[in-house]
Amino acid sequence: MTEDVKTAVEGMAKAFEEFKAENDAKLAEIEKKGSSDPLIEEKIKNIEADLDRYEDINQKLTLAQQEAKQTNEKLTEMETLLKRPDAGVETKEIDFKLQSFDHYLRKGKDNMSADEVKALTVGDNTQAGFLAPPEYVNELIKTLTEISPMRSIARVRSTTQKSIQIPSRTATFSAQFVAETGTRSETTGYTTQLEEIPTHELYALVDISEQELEDSVFNLEAEMQQEFADQFAKAEGTSMVSGNAVGKPEGILTNSSVGTTNSGDNSLLKADGLIDLVHAVKSPYGANGTFVFNRTTLAAIRKLKDTAGQYVFQAGMMLTSGVPNTILGYPYVEMPDMPDVAGSAKPVAFGDFSLAYMVVDRVALSVLRDPFTQITTGIVRYVARRRVGGQVVLPEAIRTQTISA
Repeated sequence: MTEDVKTAVEGMAKAFEEFKAENDAKLAEIEKKGSSDPLIEEKIKNIEADLDRYEDINQKLTLAQQEAKQTNEKLTEMETLLKRPDAGVETKEIDFKLQSFDHYLRKGKDNMSADEVKALTVGDNTQAGFLAPPEYVNELIKTLTEISPMRSIARVRSTTQKSIQIPSRTATFSAQFVAETGTRSETTGYTTQLEEIPTHELYALVDISEQELEDSVFNLEAEMQQEFADQFAKAEGTSMVSGNAVGKPEGILTNSSVGTTNSGDNSLLKADGLIDLVHAVKSPYGANGTFVFNRTTLAAIRKLKDTAGQYVFQAGMMLTSGVPNTILGYPYVEMPDMPDVAGSAKPVAFGDFSLAYMVVDRVALSVLRDPFTQITTGIVRYVARRRVGGQVVLPEAIRTQTISA
């Protein structure tokens, strides 16, 4: 753990203890006088600002834990690849493809050698362009995962097709008791069907000045990768929360099969409501449960106490046990696109998202270099196209909280 992270974790714990003390004083003041002291309100406001600042570190630590299993699997695959006798040859080919792609981005197809053009694959769109090398796409998806909350907790699959089909169990066999010599009739109820998850086209535009392109020190590949990832992540984040599945992924809040639990109040979150939400999710899914909500909702949850007077929010103990901040003992992930707390809104969801939601990446990224559209301003425009899908595949594994009595 770096010193910066250590300082942030210690700061978070200290700030939350101060927050609890001041918030308790505020509640006592309201109970005694019917209103709170403006000085206490100001202190709480300042402490909340500190907590929000530390929260960025907490989210990075939380997401790092969520991604640990995927990382271990990828490392195993990489070790296997490196042990292959032709690994060195493949590495040289990969380097040449990446070099050719960089040359295309900087100079365009007309200034590429025949070998460089041959090393790249023409895109499948009518305007030509090239497909980015798989290694470039992998790095893009890695960056996407780092900044896309849903990707960090959902199941992610890759495909070369426009959609994938997964088996969906709609019912199960029902076990029955039978006498030792009794007739064992076939039980009914077990049915499966194939569920299709389509991928949808997503595009992003990036403008780079010709002066930057001519600067050999300028890391064009990294700059564009980050910009594409930022744009794709924002679009994905919105659709995977509230998308209607028409030309875009399905959102967790729009799937009618995802159950909901009322908060116990028509305008507020309640501690008891959050407890009811956790217990409404079946135990196998709750064991690996994660809360999702936006930062405004987090501020409201920090103030909640259970019937024993204990805050439902607990500052993490990363320094000793590797546990991030928790709500009722469960980790949480911020999703900026979740709605704020308001009457009839669904600002919180809880459950095992690795089973409930699937993200599907079509492993291709087409990049078109357009030097003409912005030619009078000395700008080269790049159009990146990719396909991504997302769908709730096991609704019972998650549940939402509706602001309602």
